[in-house]
Amino acid sequence: METYCYDYLSKTSIYLYQCKEMFCNNTDTALLGEFMKIRRSDRVLDIGTNNGALLLYAARYKPHTLLGVEIDKRAAELARINCFLNKVDATIFCEDIRKITISPVTCIVCNPPYFPSNHINKHKNKDKKRARHEDSLPLSELLCKVSSLLQDKGRFYLVHRANRLNEIVHLMNQYHLEIKSLQFVHHNQNHQAKGILIEAMKNGKNNCVVLPPKFLSIE
Repeated sequence: METYCYDYLSKTSIYLYQCKEMFCNNTDTALLGEFMKIRRSDRVLDIGTNNGALLLYAARYKPHTLLGVEIDKRAAELARINCFLNKVDATIFCEDIRKITISPVTCIVCNPPYFPSNHINKHKNKDKKRARHEDSLPLSELLCKVSSLLQDKGRFYLVHRANRLNEIVHLMNQYHLEIKSLQFVHHNQNHQAKGILIEAMKNGKNNCVVLPPKFLSIE
């Protein structure tokens, strides 16, 4: 029997339902929700929307359109419920992002699987395994699709692992996604960066701003 909880989104007054057997919102979700810059004119797409958390973060800025793509049927339905309960008008597609066909968007946000398919410590829960490992969506295929779905000069917001930065930069260059700003995330000042937040632009100019690091703890 599935267990649900009713949680709030960090630094907001927004609440949503989560299924404990599936991937739940974490620090990375909140970091990306705070980092992404959404405009009222934006047509926003959340890839791997899960329970709709990033769509609810984006909805605070009242963009023109909100779209979510989620491959898991239960997660997609939960995203629809959370958007409905929060009076957010969003369209949720239950489909593999690699197969979807929609009109180009101005902004894409994504908290993707972090670990490559050959990562040895895979979760036994199939839903959490799919959320954490790239078996169903390799990074190269994700960035290729992002590029094809973005309008020219459209923006892409990504949270990922800092130790994969070289690969991310290489693939973004390959798919015409120019990094405009990035921010390293550390547990505290005594730890090396674990995470990274990236804003990229399709066919943008070569001009990257490295923001001050973010520390999750002051200890």
